[in-house]
Amino acid sequence: MEFEFDETQLAIKKEAADFARQELNAGIAERDHEGDFNRQGWRRCAEFGIHGLPFPAEYGGSEADIITTMMAMEGLGKGCKDAGLIFGINAQMWSIQMPLLNYGTDEQKQRYLSRLCSGELIGAHGMSEPDSGSDAFGMRTTARRHGDYYVLNGTKTFVTNAPVADLFVVFANLDPGGGVRGISAFIIERDYPGFKTGREINKLGLRTSPMAELVMEDCSVPAANLLGAEGQGAEIFNSSMEWERGCILACSLGAMERQLDACVRYASQREQYRQPIIEFPAIADKLVEMKLRMEMARLLLYRVGWAKQRGLDTALYAAAAKVCLSEACVQSALDAVQIHGGYGFTTDYEVERDLRNSIGGKLYSGTSEIQRNIIARRLGL
Repeated sequence: MEFEFDETQLAIKKEAADFARQELNAGIAERDHEGDFNRQGWRRCAEFGIHGLPFPAEYGGSEADIITTMMAMEGLGKGCKDAGLIFGINAQMWSIQMPLLNYGTDEQKQRYLSRLCSGELIGAHGMSEPDSGSDAFGMRTTARRHGDYYVLNGTKTFVTNAPVADLFVVFANLDPGGGVRGISAFIIERDYPGFKTGREINKLGLRTSPMAELVMEDCSVPAANLLGAEGQGAEIFNSSMEWERGCILACSLGAMERQLDACVRYASQREQYRQPIIEFPAIADKLVEMKLRMEMARLLLYRVGWAKQRGLDTALYAAAAKVCLSEACVQSALDAVQIHGGYGFTTDYEVERDLRNSIGGKLYSGTSEIQRNIIARRLGL
């Protein structure tokens, strides 16, 4: 068993972190306050090669293996303070680009995938509905075949990137009596008749990642834009969620490393009672716990990458990594606020923003409760 990364992977992580620090952090406090999407930063990430990391060269990707991709995303998270930006990039990579690669036709991949990798297009994923959150397949959005088109009706909510997206993968029920076997996936372009984005959704954290509802009223989608086969929507969704659960929090792992470094620096410089607070056992204990959480989360994350590279079933470990990483991020962010004391409660030290951003990790891509249900089923419980 090998626990070391090779020199190339370590170099990629460092390059991604250096790029992010230099190119993506300017004006983050203002963007977070206003909820502004960093379109220029999105394009710079695409030009750097982030969007195309694990994708084939023929679509503008760099064909990186999954562990190398995770390393790059970890580096991006370490260097970039704009968690909303990199959350949006992750959402596109795993829930739009990966389904296109694995289930799309050659024409769909040529038309869309290369333009997503290059940053020309922005993608969004529509699954959740106002009345179906964790019960993802209990959807009311319907689709029916009408000649050379499918006609969709329904509303989606909590759609990351929706206000700025050009392209949408939307799930709808083609056979309401067929249960999950009736669900299909469709590729929708923004200007299709009967399609629009609804109200924008303000959030506690990840404010620079825009979110909105999608509304379809007799929306006409060309039959050629069916993604996969009819009734394959549940498989496509589960596949994309497994990728997302295993990979989306690699950036959060990098953020935890950045946060720990910042806390060590602060505790070494901040004095109380004529000594640095890092010398107080209570503060040292918190720093140690932050380190332990980070390293345990790292082992689980790369366990998923290792298994995926070998074509093994990763459902259990992806769920475990999602729970461990998301909850470790929240607790470490709370510890960081406590270490900074009153300053941690202010916006000046940027610690409170990390806390706000971390909370979403326990909710998106399946709540912690859903992940525990997945683990329980895999254990036969």
